[in-house]
Amino acid sequence: MEAALLAVSVLIGALIILVALAVGRRKGGVSERVEEKKAPASVEDSSIRAPSSKKLKQQQRTRKERPQQHTFSHAILASSLKGHNGSVTCLDFSSNGKYLASCSDDRTVRIWSTKDFLDRDHKCLRANVELDHATLVRFSPDSRAFITWLANGETIRIFKMNKKEDGTFNFKAAPEDFPKKHKGIIININIAETGKFIMTASVDTTILIWDLKGEVLASINTNQMTNSYAAISPCGRFVAACGFTPDVKVWEVCFTKSGEFKEVTRAFDLKGHSAGIYSFDFSNDSRRMATVSKDGTWKLWDTDVEYKKQQDPYLLRTIPCQVSEGSRIALSPDGRAVAVSSGRDVAMYSATSGELEEQFHCVHGEDVTDLKFDINNRFLVCSGDRVIRVFHNVTGYRAAIQDMQAMLKKASNEGVKQRLRQQLKDAQSALDAVLATQKD
Repeated sequence: MEAALLAVSVLIGALIILVALAVGRRKGGVSERVEEKKAPASVEDSSIRAPSSKKLKQQQRTRKERPQQHTFSHAILASSLKGHNGSVTCLDFSSNGKYLASCSDDRTVRIWSTKDFLDRDHKCLRANVELDHATLVRFSPDSRAFITWLANGETIRIFKMNKKEDGTFNFKAAPEDFPKKHKGIIININIAETGKFIMTASVDTTILIWDLKGEVLASINTNQMTNSYAAISPCGRFVAACGFTPDVKVWEVCFTKSGEFKEVTRAFDLKGHSAGIYSFDFSNDSRRMATVSKDGTWKLWDTDVEYKKQQDPYLLRTIPCQVSEGSRIALSPDGRAVAVSSGRDVAMYSATSGELEEQFHCVHGEDVTDLKFDINNRFLVCSGDRVIRVFHNVTGYRAAIQDMQAMLKKASNEGVKQRLRQQLKDAQSALDAVLATQKD
């Protein structure tokens, strides 16, 4: 009996061993077949991945390489200011003529010295816009501060410029930004030269008048469907706006003798265009205005009128010009030169004769975003990509010389003649110096 049980046990053990061996062999065969199936796929994958890996390397190299900056040259190009890493959206000269401010989506505002414009190297001071970036920048009347419009915060932030011992500045943002009030996209901000108020204008026909502490003094509805541009006059008395309608509307911001805000009243309109107006600009004495319209013309106006007696501004001239959506116009502070942008191009005209004197094609790699003359009528600056272009105001020099020659012929007082001769000599010397650099 025991022998029988032993034989059965041995038999069962042998069967278990045989089953285990069979299962092991089967697993081995399956794994080999799996490997065989995988092998061709891996070879095929390597042949597919080869170009992908090459492409990846190319993409990696492309990412590391900075995009090439748009190149531009012209005989009267004075300099190109390079410093921003993003597109420049706004420019502003200080009222003392010493500085140019520029803002960009690289989260900085940069302050340039105008006396360095003709140097080979152009140093600038940088103010960082924390957790945001500025789309607009404007100097305060005393040139010791500037205001910015924040793209994400949709409000105003004030920066104070503190002068250091070495003559440079550091910048300190105000503890609090202005309260958020606008609902539409902001098209411009300004500080009155009197220092009494700040203006903000949005595309939705709303203009707000603020005090310097961030309190809203008044709200203006332009009633023209959309605003395309708005600004404060250099004298600090008027706010003007243009847009969908073919006119510019001008209001006076009134204060009491003690300096308290009183009211905003309608002053006058500029009527004469046949289509919507893209932008406008004032001469430094606010006695002239220039407008550019969708109708393909720019106009020059005499605004030195008694509007309280219902006297309308005088249209001085209408000049055909190239325009595009968002065209900008700049009138030199002395009212002698006009610059108009169309896409990436800029044209310069004599305000005295209306003649086209200079054309600059493809000045920037993108459409021109801002256009400004400096307070001393020496330069025209424009933005449109990462670089700011600075042009000699040759048109202004020529117009100044012509005006002074005409005044010299009419002058009877010897003191006036002597002063005009000196001014004429200075203007001619400045023009000759620019033309000499052209030949070089």
